[in-house]
Amino acid sequence: MAEVVLVTGGSGYIAGWCIAELLRAGYEVRTTVRDEGKAKAVVDAVSTVVDPAGRLGFAVADLTVDDGWDAAVKGVDRVLHVASPLGGADPGNPDAIIAPARHGALRVLRAATGAGVRRVVMTSAANAASPSSYATEGVTDETLWTDPDDPTLIPYRRSKTLAERAAWDFMDSHPGPTELTTVLPGAVFGPILTTGNIGSVGIVGRMISGAMPGIPRIGLEIVDVRDLVDIHIRAMTSPDAAGQRFLATGEFTWMSEMARILREGLGADGRRVSTRQVPDFVVRLAARFRDPSLREITPALGRRNRHSTEKAWRVLVAAPARPRDRTGLRPKPHRAPRRRKHPSVGPVARRRRGRPRCRVGAILAANLVPGSPTNRGPRSEAGVRTRFSSPYRAADRIRGPVPRR
Repeated sequence: MAEVVLVTGGSGYIAGWCIAELLRAGYEVRTTVRDEGKAKAVVDAVSTVVDPAGRLGFAVADLTVDDGWDAAVKGVDRVLHVASPLGGADPGNPDAIIAPARHGALRVLRAATGAGVRRVVMTSAANAASPSSYATEGVTDETLWTDPDDPTLIPYRRSKTLAERAAWDFMDSHPGPTELTTVLPGAVFGPILTTGNIGSVGIVGRMISGAMPGIPRIGLEIVDVRDLVDIHIRAMTSPDAAGQRFLATGEFTWMSEMARILREGLGADGRRVSTRQVPDFVVRLAARFRDPSLREITPALGRRNRHSTEKAWRVLVAAPARPRDRTGLRPKPHRAPRRRKHPSVGPVARRRRGRPRCRVGAILAANLVPGSPTNRGPRSEAGVRTRFSSPYRAADRIRGPVPRR
């Protein structure tokens, strides 16, 4: 009999892909929605990539209230807690986002431990394993915890750190059969299943639409959503993953480079993408006098802190008992950024044996052509390699091996 996996927040961007890949791997899936009216939208989104075939069920549960969680986990073998409660990032009231994230994680764990769930995999963030002020350059790993008491920490980073801390503290005080594993992704991009919830892909959407007239000097560690989901499933099933944190970040890329990739790779569709980089002092002035929401990005201006995925590769991917890996999480030695300019995608790159020079080019340019919300180009390499010789080939070969039931 197939195992039953609960995925929290089924209408979310990452959760949608979790559901799709779990169904593809042969699991029975149950997912939570805040109201029954969202169930059809989830089914429609998932059906664009896999046929649910009666193996997708729903439970009504909200991370901000206790009701519904005991019923949601009843009969469940494993849980992927990828949802994060909605909350306003009000600088004057950081608890508006911190408290719901922490209490939501505890509600899921309380119900899971009570039902004897075998393992809970919780999605945290790489920002919970980073120097709190971004002042430290270099490479960090899962042993580092962001300092939640740093007064310069923005509410989002504090909420992710405190929620994960609360989860580990809860598990320490509740011995039993239930195990906890956390996955800490970077910036999650990739194809979208529905325009109803596009997650961090909205950044790219703003660039394509021209809503971002200038590019701040900020860098992101980009990971494809499908690679991230693959790591979640491996963390859910690997015996060695119990009680561990795993970073799932990708190649460090400046937003200015992202803009060039999109503008060159999308042709006429990328004509509105601005490649003008805004000086740091202009961003700080705008955050102070014009747009308070920019205060959340000012600490990251010019910072290049990166993360190592060596542990995820070693424990989840390169274990001797596992088949040959194709997830792309093999750690790569960090090099100084190349300064030469080159076309990342497009006709010139295709003439070079069809292989984009920039490893992030495939995910950015192939997945987000306006009007094609489910365009499924190759996944990102998460810091290693592009999966195919061309970012425009069919997506039916993207799957690497995942545990199947």
